[in-house]
Amino acid sequence: MDKKRVFSGIQATGSLHLGNYLGAIKNWVKMQEQFDNYFCVVDLHTITVPQDPEVLRNNIREVAGLLFAAGLNEKSSVVFIQSHVRAHAELAWLLNCITPMGWLHRMTQFKDKSEKQKEDVSVGLFDYPVLQAADILLYDTHFVPVGEDQKQHVELSRDIAQRFNYRYGDVFVLPDAMIPPVGGRVMGLANPEKKMSKSEDNKNDAIFLLDSPDQIRSKLKRGTTDSMRDIKFDETRPGIYNLLTIYQLLTGKERSEIEEHFSGKSYKDLKEQLAEVVIESLRPLQERYRELTGEEGYLDEMLSIGAEKADARAEEKLRQVYKKIGLR
Repeated sequence: MDKKRVFSGIQATGSLHLGNYLGAIKNWVKMQEQFDNYFCVVDLHTITVPQDPEVLRNNIREVAGLLFAAGLNEKSSVVFIQSHVRAHAELAWLLNCITPMGWLHRMTQFKDKSEKQKEDVSVGLFDYPVLQAADILLYDTHFVPVGEDQKQHVELSRDIAQRFNYRYGDVFVLPDAMIPPVGGRVMGLANPEKKMSKSEDNKNDAIFLLDSPDQIRSKLKRGTTDSMRDIKFDETRPGIYNLLTIYQLLTGKERSEIEEHFSGKSYKDLKEQLAEVVIESLRPLQERYRELTGEEGYLDEMLSIGAEKADARAEEKLRQVYKKIGLR
């Protein structure tokens, strides 16, 4: 029986952080043998907001390198750069022509991001969800691993697929969101009310995957807690809840076991022990990253292999779409 297909992407807006790793990448690595996987660095999405070209080039390579360093491999997953497969942009335009603007006006992430940019907001940012739908639908994706905040985008992709299929006949598989039960939203250290973000102005809000041990200890030491003393998984106490969730995700221990372990201990104890857990968890990834990026040509070769595989499948789907529409 053929494996179900999974697709997900990650932006190259800056260094990847612990939230990216625990909320997405760690799960991608786990599911490699279970599904037929397509993972990409979505650089076309990244340019929906202004980017410095040289910084962007470096970020794309760093993110790709970290994906391989985390455990993704070319035998079990297709890993590639979005812009290296032109079918993504082509299908996005074709889907634009059947997607009502009203659907895009309802997207909450656009409202949030456009509020910051005001008059400078780009058409690309508004149209971001259609490109995301193209990413997903090109590969007959069954499941899209996402955080809770991206569920609306997967639902829109499904709506666009249904609209196309109704108008032109069955072409697209209808995708479903795959949301992890724990860790779908790792929150910021400085502001645990908001999702950990690599674009957050406060650099102490996120632990980056290439941070040094001293940087990790320093950021966790400054992490927001509360005025209470007991250490328990209580969602009404976002700071402590977030630190404990990170500890749980990295150790794999049950919540009851963690609470018992920290019973009678201080927040200082929690932060110090969590820091060592984070450091040791990231050590193999950091060592592997330095190893593979130090090997000349290795990363380019792996990305070329991925792009070739992705392009073959994407072009086949794109030909079907052109034919159904009447452009071939």
